[in-house]
Amino acid sequence: MVRIILVRHGQTQWNVERRFRGRTDVKLDQTGIRQAKATAKRLNHLKLNAIYSSPLGRAFDTARIIAQPRKFKVEPVEGFIDIDFGGWQGLSLEEVEDQYLSLYQLWLSSPQKVRFPGGEGLDEVRERAVAALDGLLARHKNGTVLVVTHRVVNKVLICAILGLDNSHFWQIRQDTGAINIFGYRNRFIPLEAPKECCSHIMPRMGFVVVRLNDTSHLGNDRADVDF
Repeated sequence: MVRIILVRHGQTQWNVERRFRGRTDVKLDQTGIRQAKATAKRLNHLKLNAIYSSPLGRAFDTARIIAQPRKFKVEPVEGFIDIDFGGWQGLSLEEVEDQYLSLYQLWLSSPQKVRFPGGEGLDEVRERAVAALDGLLARHKNGTVLVVTHRVVNKVLICAILGLDNSHFWQIRQDTGAINIFGYRNRFIPLEAPKECCSHIMPRMGFVVVRLNDTSHLGNDRADVDF
């Protein structure tokens, strides 16, 4: 059995300002650093076999804080990088509503149909993130592996693990500093089934959900909103 611990990075100032981050390399703020330290403390009793991260600073620094007492080297994985929001990157929620109202409304109602101008859509994020996770499952036959990444990436990965399509994106909440834990049977089967595979034998059945969006370790630093 492989245990996957999926963590969302700590808070940044752009989370507080409700700005779309995407590929912009925003650093952790002081609350985010405390969240990362609290996450490290919460996981301190677990034996980790490897720690992977999105290459962006807010995720990589969170992973590095978790890794520090273990003297682990964090391995960046490009497939776990945040969504490319294209023209939305750096804009506040209010600016997006003002400049892209119809697309923003579609994002809220049917996120799976949106491809951001000059950026990605959820299907593209899911394809590369799932491929990255499949690579880890092929590499690690047992033990515990920790991955630190982003809200959008976590959401589409959780949808994939639960056998849900991306239309369920808004039904998954991922706060900063959140911990998610999944068990995976040690016989490797790719997370995404081949196109010819029938839906009733989708290989996602290899996953067992243990914990979702756990922020109980953050105390007063728990986020008020999923943004």
